[in-house]
Amino acid sequence: MAHLARTATLLMVEGKPTVARLHQKKRRRCTTDRRALHAGMGRRTSGALAMTQATATSTEPQGAGRRSWLFLLAYALAYAGGVIAYLPLLTLLLPLKVAQLAGPERIGLFSAIVIGGALAASISNVLFGWLSDRSVRRGGGRRRWMVIGLAGTCCSFLAVALASSAATIMAAIVLFQISVNALLGPLMAIMADEVPDTQKGVAGGLLSAAVPIASAVSAVLVGLVWAGEGLRLTILAAVVIAACLPLLLTPARMAPAAPLPAQGAAMPRRDLVTAWGARLLVQVAGNALSLYLLYYFQSIVPTTGAGELAPRVGNLLTIAYILSLPVALLAGRASDRLGRRKPVLLAGALFAAAGLLGMALANDWRWAAICFAVYAIGSAVFLALHAAFAMQLLPSPANRGRDLGLLNLANTLPALLGPLLTWALATPEDFGAVMMVLAFLTLAGGLAMIGVRSRS
Repeated sequence: MAHLARTATLLMVEGKPTVARLHQKKRRRCTTDRRALHAGMGRRTSGALAMTQATATSTEPQGAGRRSWLFLLAYALAYAGGVIAYLPLLTLLLPLKVAQLAGPERIGLFSAIVIGGALAASISNVLFGWLSDRSVRRGGGRRRWMVIGLAGTCCSFLAVALASSAATIMAAIVLFQISVNALLGPLMAIMADEVPDTQKGVAGGLLSAAVPIASAVSAVLVGLVWAGEGLRLTILAAVVIAACLPLLLTPARMAPAAPLPAQGAAMPRRDLVTAWGARLLVQVAGNALSLYLLYYFQSIVPTTGAGELAPRVGNLLTIAYILSLPVALLAGRASDRLGRRKPVLLAGALFAAAGLLGMALANDWRWAAICFAVYAIGSAVFLALHAAFAMQLLPSPANRGRDLGLLNLANTLPALLGPLLTWALATPEDFGAVMMVLAFLTLAGGLAMIGVRSRS
């Protein structure tokens, strides 16, 4: 009996913790089940919230983040100011001054000046774009560098007016190129920063107004026969300052980040290189014509003096680029709406190449002027749309100024290639061969854009 009692007692003592452990395990299972239920409800709530947020995002107006027309016009006016800074000087005022200094040797001296200036421009555009990137990262913005460039450009005009020899005019143009690229480098990055992708086509079209405005200023300046060189350059500086002021007084506002293309998170480097090469090929013709257009028309009408011909060329530039403005605007608007830019780019290159071919075959003023107008329209469409297209290929918003400076080499390197081609193929009496080569290069640039795959 005592043995049975001890056994029963042992079972009771050992059974208590066993029963307790069973109750404890049951409580743990209940707690786990409650937590799982709460977690599932939380996930469903989060999913519903995410769906609600996605729906709200999808119902946001497409115009969110868009810039007003006033801002786009202020930006286009500032860009026009940058073009006004260099176009009258390099296309008309500088050739006239070089002709006075060098006479029959003007093409050689002018080409050397242009090459030296192009080297300075290539380096300074990348440098000031990079410096403006640093300023943005530190909260300072890009506009301060524009102010520095504007001040330096005005000082370089004074240096040009005072130059009296080949060495001093070359030094003055190098100073000018450094200064004007300190203005233009940050200015182009502002478009990439502050204009959304859905408006870049229109903004690019508005940029095409810069050349006709600058051409009109050129025509006015060379038409002031009573004004000396110093007064002309003073007027030029005042116009540039007035054009840049509205944008400089407008606060910066970053555009919303654009969605990445469906192919992946990074733009193919090959596409950026292809777009760069295409612009370089087209810009060889643009640079050569902007620099040697007066000399080209002298070869067409050799009996007309440079002083009489310069106003006629200035008027032609104005008319041709005014005609190109509505075409470029419509092309930019259409590319924004369609979301496709490559077909418009190709059409612009074809028009430009046809105009150059006509200029190569022209033998009188009227035919040469008409063909130049055809070239100007096609070139304006290609260059304006290409600027918008290239900004959409940039790999990193943090380095837009630097990267656009590197892309700008497609504008400055042709200033080396154009003079070299002209020097090798043209004479004061015949520009036919160089025009043929420029037409081929322009067509090749348009066809190259077909090779860009990540954007349409």
